[in-house]
Parts: sequence; C-alpha cells; structure tokens
Amino acid sequence: LEILVTILNENDNDPQFEQSNLTRVVREDTEVNATIVAREDLSATDADLDIIYYELTATVQGTDGYFAIKGVNNPEIYLKKALDYDKFQLTTLLLYARDRPVTSPDPTNTATATITIIIEQADTRAPWFLPCAFLHNDTSVCISSPYSGTVNISKMAVEPLILRPGPIYAIDPDYTINEKIVYSIVGGNTDEVFSVDADTGNITMNKIVTSPDSFLLQVMAAQVNNVRKYSIATVEIKVINESLRPPHFEKGLYNGTVSVGLAPRSFVFQAGDPSTPLMIAAVDEDFPDV
Repeated sequence: LEILVTILNENDNDPQFEQSNLTRVVREDTEVNATIVAREDLSATDADLDIIYYELTATVQGTDGYFAIKGVNNPEIYLKKALDYDKFQLTTLLLYARDRPVTSPDPTNTATATITIIIEQADTRAPWFLPCAFLHNDTSVCISSPYSGTVNISKMAVEPLILRPGPIYAIDPDYTINEKIVYSIVGGNTDEVFSVDADTGNITMNKIVTSPDSFLLQVMAAQVNNVRKYSIATVEIKVINESLRPPHFEKGLYNGTVSVGLAPRSFVFQAGDPSTPLMIAAVDEDFPDV
C-alpha cells in the first residue's frame, strides 16, 4: 500500500528584519525622491516563504508626508517632500512587515523596524541683517529695516558712525553652520567718502563732506565660503550742520489762562490776552532757519 502524504505549511512564523533599529542622517537640502534607506537594508524575510507587505508611518507629530516607501512590497524609503530644518530636526518612522495584506481577514504575523531620521541643517539661506522681523510668522524669511546716520558738514568723524536702529550686523541664519560674514560697500559711495570694516561692519569716514547732499549706501553682507550667499542693506547718511549749542526757549516763563469746564483739546490763552493762544517757542542758533 502506497500512501502519499502532503504537508501543508502553517503560517506560524513572524517576518524578521535583519536590523530592527536603524538611524540615518539626512541633509536639509536633500533632493525630493532621493533614497533615504535602501531596500536591501529594510527587506524582511519570512520562514513560511510568504510575500511580505510593508507599511510606513511617522510617530512624530508634524512629520507625516515627508518620507514614504516605494511600494507595498518594496520597503525602500525615499524623500517625498522637501525638508525644512526650522520645522523639525528629528523624526521616528515605523516600518511594519506583514505576511498578509492589511485588508486580509486571515491571521497575520507582523514585525516592526524603527528608523530614526536626524535632519542636518544645510547652507541654504543668505545672511540676515539685524534687527529684522519675520515675514508673516515665517521663520525662514526675516526682513530688516534700512540703517540711517548723520555726519557733520566739513568735519571729519574719527570714530565709527552711530547708526539707527543699531550698528550694521548680519548673521548666517543657518545657525548650526554659522559661516563667517564679510561686509563691503557696493553702491552709493560717491567720491569714496566712506569705508566699511570687512569684519565688523563699522562705517568710517575717509574724507570730509563739503556739500549738504545725503548718501544712500548699499552695504553687502556675504558669506566667506560662498559670495553668492549675500544680502544688501541700505544705509542713509545725512549731512547736517554741526550743532554746537543746545536749543533754548525764547522766554524763561510762560503764563496762560484757562476757563473752568473747557472741553479737552481747547486752546490755552495768554495771560492778560484772552484772544491770543499761548505759544511756547524754542530756538537754536546753529539752525537759525528752523
């Protein structure tokens, strides 16, 4: 008697990842669709020789949609959306390997691999002049105000000019890289009256100014390692007459009268002359026409 026995394979083994924990460092400027983790590093095996089905999820809030797998049977992880270091610097992905499709009613065995993604800041932005304000709460764009200052006509300033809202200063907004910034005047410097210190940004005078014309300088802040990463700030320098004497009031004492019950913003009149509003005036001998 010949008996033929067929042994049926029971689905009693979990899929196995060769590495259940992986870490990858990804540059912020990595191109979309670039491979982050290769297929061979993530492929699971199954002793039951079942087809493996994969699913990828992100566990860190706000990092969904940046990484994906090539297909339900291909666990290669690629970059799906451009990264922004300001939005997040780290995320954790969970890769599930199942021996049945997600929708299968049959019992399913599952393995999980954890992939830690560390975002490395890249040199993507030009210098920012400070102080500056973010544009519509977007921390990737910071808008600075023009600088302004004054010099006296026919007088040489020996110290760096005092500017508003502060001294010229620029930073590399890619702060983990923090490339060195150098400064130069690229426009508006008629007759080379001014110089800028390449390292500090301080503006000094090379010669006196004999006319009341103003200057509108253009100062460039550029990265030493890449001059194509630069920003331009405007600096308005007004030429004024030197002020040697303080202003003073024409009179030491002013007298006025008001009536009880007057409405707010009503005139105060000169004492003894109820038809003439009280006027307080100051003069400055340095500026007689003002």
